[in-house]
Amino acid sequence: MEHDEPMDRVARIQADWRRERPDIDIAPQGVIGRLHRLADRLTEELCLVYGRYGLSEGEFDVLCALRRAGDPYERAPGELAAHTMVTTGAMTKRIDRLERAGLVTRRRSDDDQRGRIVALTGPGRDLIDRAFTDHMRNERRLLDLLTPTEAESLETLLTTWLSGMEHSRTPGRQ
Repeated sequence: MEHDEPMDRVARIQADWRRERPDIDIAPQGVIGRLHRLADRLTEELCLVYGRYGLSEGEFDVLCALRRAGDPYERAPGELAAHTMVTTGAMTKRIDRLERAGLVTRRRSDDDQRGRIVALTGPGRDLIDRAFTDHMRNERRLLDLLTPTEAESLETLLTTWLSGMEHSRTPGRQ
């Protein structure tokens, strides 16, 4: 951190911990704490766009997963849960809301009469196309706070770190 910059909240917390617990290495808090704060701020900024379309973050994710599936823009609920990393119970609530809004439909699977298929409706596809366009414009605005070189370096670092986290067992995870 530059010495001429004012201390941010994480730096102030670290200074307190260095004073109170000089025996503990609090350096990781500089990265983790800032990532945590940044993730919260990014979520707030992204949700503003979703809200303009009457969507929650989770509903936006479901519509995106259906749109990415390609024509005919449908997936089984379990597949949607896997593509959005939420539980099937949470997925059911999201699908119910989207169905009530006329953005998706549910039908029995042709292959398995017990299975269901969720599909985008015409209005659902129109809405997610508009919302996703605004979403990408918003993400560009947020990323443009960095230089292209900084953004590329950050993406490389985050990709490496995420890969390591996803391929190792960490304490507290089962």
